[in-house]
Amino acid sequence: MNLVQEALRYLNDPYNWTRDGGILDLLVEHLQISASAVLAAMVLALPVGMLLGHTGRGGGFTVALSNVSRAVPTLALLTIFAVTPIGFGPTATTIALAVFAVPPILTNTYVGFRSVDRDIVEASRAMGMNARQVILRAELPLATPLMMTGVRTAAVQVVATATLAALVAGGGLGRIITLAFAQQNYGAVLAGAILVALLAVLTEAVLAALAWAVTPGPRRRWPLPRVRTASDSGQAVVARPR
Repeated sequence: MNLVQEALRYLNDPYNWTRDGGILDLLVEHLQISASAVLAAMVLALPVGMLLGHTGRGGGFTVALSNVSRAVPTLALLTIFAVTPIGFGPTATTIALAVFAVPPILTNTYVGFRSVDRDIVEASRAMGMNARQVILRAELPLATPLMMTGVRTAAVQVVATATLAALVAGGGLGRIITLAFAQQNYGAVLAGAILVALLAVLTEAVLAALAWAVTPGPRRRWPLPRVRTASDSGQAVVARPR
């Protein structure tokens, strides 16, 4: 029996899914760790990126921080945490993954705000908007697509990297892989890798749909009816999408 058949047999066994510490329990732990890390990164990176992008300052700092953060392996952070009061466990994994998720969110938020047409910003100020209103009502809607791209990229990376939690007494789908390696059950190793890959693809799809939903303005795929005024008769004509 080859590895693919062994992996499929492992995945088709209901006991592997429903037992205590089975696939379903590990999946919930994996999602909890990943979601906590991404949310923590968003809380930190989004306001900083919005502020720096609005003011136009700190571009060099943003790029440098992004490059330095990406150069630090997550496993190295977990090793450092092991000799600190943080120690091993889900908390250490969540912090390390949050650090890993900050660069794409911060960079894309900054670039998204800087990509907003300056004429729109000046027009908003000319209408009497203060800085907060300009950020929330003018720049934020236009920067949302790039911001969501950063969140989506970070989330997929975190979901894939969260398998390292099993190396530091954490939970998640990585436990299937590490335990199978210890038992030399390479079919189960492949099954664990398949589960992580499918979860990453599903995360990408869900967040892509969410990004489409929260992006303001007309949708390219399902455009809404558009009303225009006929120049000759002055009557409203509805142009329906084809």
